[in-house]
Amino acid sequence: MAKIMLVDDAAFMRMMEKDALVKNGYTDIYEASDGAEAVEKYDELKPDLVIMDITMPNMDGLEALKAIRAKDANALVVMCSAMGQEAMVIDALKSGAKDFIVKPFKPDRLIKTVSTLIG
Repeated sequence: MAKIMLVDDAAFMRMMEKDALVKNGYTDIYEASDGAEAVEKYDELKPDLVIMDITMPNMDGLEALKAIRAKDANALVVMCSAMGQEAMVIDALKSGAKDFIVKPFKPDRLIKTVSTLIG
């Protein structure tokens, strides 16, 4: 089973994402509450997919994405943000994100992205 790491400073968002994933058969799920924790846990867990918020304290999602991709060029990272700003989407994709989900999102959108990337 694929390992998925959810990274968001809002526990409620992590809970909603986890609930949708578990209901669709993804059960090997880990969590981090900011970008710095995500980078640290990525080294330890080597998840198959990271679903990460952009706006977080300590280290934002774009910085964490770049740090993770610097260590693992094949890392699969999907960015999430309530700010669907074009510049942010372009920056995330240029930095190696595989997709971008605008919050609030429907669980179906999350599951479609996850199943496309890791089956």
